[in-house]
Amino acid sequence: RYPKGIPIYPERRLADLIGEERIDAVYFSYSDVSHTHVMQRAGTVLAAGADFHLLSPRHTNIKVGRPVIAVTAVRTGSGKSQTARKIVRMLKEHGKQVVAVRHPMPYGDLTKQILQRFSSYQDLDAHNCTIEEREEYEPYLDLGLVVFAGIDYAQIARVVEQEAEVVVWDGGNNDVPFFFTDLHLTVLDPLRAGHERLYYPGEVNFLKADVLVINKYRQASPDQLGQLNRSISAHNPRAQIIHGDSRIIVEDPAGIHGKRVLAIEDGPTVTHGEMAFGAAFVAAQEHGAATIVDPRPYAVGSIKKAFHDYPHLSAVLPALGYYPEQLKELEATINAVPCDLVLVASPIDIRRVITITKPSQRVRYELEEIGKPDLADLLAHFLR
Repeated sequence: RYPKGIPIYPERRLADLIGEERIDAVYFSYSDVSHTHVMQRAGTVLAAGADFHLLSPRHTNIKVGRPVIAVTAVRTGSGKSQTARKIVRMLKEHGKQVVAVRHPMPYGDLTKQILQRFSSYQDLDAHNCTIEEREEYEPYLDLGLVVFAGIDYAQIARVVEQEAEVVVWDGGNNDVPFFFTDLHLTVLDPLRAGHERLYYPGEVNFLKADVLVINKYRQASPDQLGQLNRSISAHNPRAQIIHGDSRIIVEDPAGIHGKRVLAIEDGPTVTHGEMAFGAAFVAAQEHGAATIVDPRPYAVGSIKKAFHDYPHLSAVLPALGYYPEQLKELEATINAVPCDLVLVASPIDIRRVITITKPSQRVRYELEEIGKPDLADLLAHFLR
């Protein structure tokens, strides 16, 4: 019904559009925002004379003819990706044919992104993937997995039914799963205790989860863990609980000691995820870096603007590269920082797409469960 495509307008025109087009109903359809943000939009809509709606997963989920395990989170940077990767590895060890389906990440020509299938790095190049897309897809490719994403998830569902025995939904941006699920895990971050009830739709994932993974367990204080456990007891007491920790892996720990370090972190985690630091910063501290260099004085272009937009950032550099010019600005910023060593903690090795002229190391997080039950117990029961 839209032969020329669906018109898209800036949100600042919302109230005017309601009046000009005599709009009756507005549906809020994006994710990873505070409840205050949602209700401020609701206030705008109601004041302009339209009804404000939120759609439940029951009305938006798609049925898949294969078992679906969903991994979601309450906030960006909770540890969802490392949890999903571990589940994929375990399913493969059980001999299952697994595919991952990712929350949509369309930044280019949407008509070419209806159904995307990635099985190699060449596929990432062919689709002109941004750093953020590569960060989500490459770890699965490294595990020998096929990843699907795109626009039309009904089409994607029909294709993955033919390729997989088990589908793992990777719920990026803390959105609810797009598929009906047979097992739903939600990752919680005790360092941000209380956020599980303050963000949309992260709270929906918290309330709907069959399994709650409390990550960063050893990093959290007793007060933070107590607050989170009280929230679980009050609002999702039926969920099974798994305790986990984000174990930091570096290439050469001794090579960090005494160095002036630039810490590069996962972009979404430290920008709209509101974390002030990530794995690179922690690794620098744990392994005796002489100092962690503030990158802000050396930032250029859109990277400089990111520091302005996210003033909580001071000691780390977000890995941003949504378009070629921004990649060049990221490269220029990194190479201008006076440091001895660059720690790269973005989920992909950004050295594949930019040139870093200083010595560098990769830093990764891996999920390590604490006690029982663990993911092995959970998946064995699920497969039975």
